[in-house]
Amino acid sequence: MRISDLYNNEKTVLSFEVFPPKKTSPIESVYGVLEELCDLKPAYMSVTYGAGGTASDNTCAIATRVKHTYGVEALAHITCVNSSKDEVSRVLDSFKENDIENVLALRGDIVPGLPPKTDFHHASELTEFIKQKGGFYVAGACYPEVHPEAENEITDILNLKKKVDAGAEFLISQLFFDNQSFYDFEKRCRLAGITVPIEAGIMPVVNTKQIQRMVSLCGASLPSKFSRIMTRYESRPEALRDAGIAYAIDQCVDLISSGVRGIHLYTMNNPYVARRIVEGVGKLL
Repeated sequence: MRISDLYNNEKTVLSFEVFPPKKTSPIESVYGVLEELCDLKPAYMSVTYGAGGTASDNTCAIATRVKHTYGVEALAHITCVNSSKDEVSRVLDSFKENDIENVLALRGDIVPGLPPKTDFHHASELTEFIKQKGGFYVAGACYPEVHPEAENEITDILNLKKKVDAGAEFLISQLFFDNQSFYDFEKRCRLAGITVPIEAGIMPVVNTKQIQRMVSLCGASLPSKFSRIMTRYESRPEALRDAGIAYAIDQCVDLISSGVRGIHLYTMNNPYVARRIVEGVGKLL
């Protein structure tokens, strides 16, 4: 199934992201999580690469299980900064052998101490390579609050346009906590001629370490309302969890009522949190 076809009706697309288990854990350790998440009937589920952007055979195995065992369409992540064209081709061949036809093309993280390879420098180059290889539908990533390495908003949008022109059929945004940032970003995209669907990335924050890590990685700004919640409940784990879920539901309600094309929920492999959010917004979709 071509995931971009899901955006052809007025219903808001709700999708999930999951990640493989740590290298020290068997792949079977994530199966229970997958089953619970798939029971929530997401439109599709994306499966990340390993930590730090390193290739992982588990990505293909998990995507295959999601699609063929649980009947949910899979979007397999693929990164390129640490891979040659031959290595990327081998990963794509593995996807194709398992009928994984939707991929999210990412540059990936530059791993400290591991010199990047030189076949690919940007996700737009990876997107073009995948499209030339044929047989795949490609998605791209975007940053509502500007990519951390971009010079400014203008260069960021121009680079994103290159990715779309190379063949990205829809975009999934990095997490954000201020919906206005997403709305402003979407306007910039449309003014630049980027017309593909843009899915809003939402991460329910359920502990302070999680938010500190994610903000340091992607540079998302923290609205005063959000910061007050974190400060007030940081010493009460269950209260912080419930407040984080409530904040995410509030974001989703606003996004859905504003006509967003899709919401991509960064589940952090937590079915309980995902279920609470689906229960909160399910009838609005």
